[in-house]
Amino acid sequence: MNVPQWLLTHRITIEPYLGDSAYGPQYGPPVEDVPALVAKAIRLVRDREGREVTSTAQIIAAPGLDCPAESRITLPDGRTTRAISVAHHTAPGLPVPESTEVSAE
Repeated sequence: MNVPQWLLTHRITIEPYLGDSAYGPQYGPPVEDVPALVAKAIRLVRDREGREVTSTAQIIAAPGLDCPAESRITLPDGRTTRAISVAHHTAPGLPVPESTEVSAE
């Protein structure tokens, strides 16, 4: 069971992080109009290197979202942010929805 589409009322744009080059971070082509639920709250989270950093937006989307850490995200209000951490929530056999959670700067 996936997170219900009627809960995903916001639309975001994701530019997947591809890695660093001699010219800085490289991003894939933007994926526009991604259905999501965006909550703006300040929380402490750990980045991919284990450091505590502040997240100002949390995003819930359908499972299988291609948004690696460091991806560039444009929120519904037009603010551009960066993905700090990504968690894929699955619960095989349990009656809870599967989803992808992204913590953003």
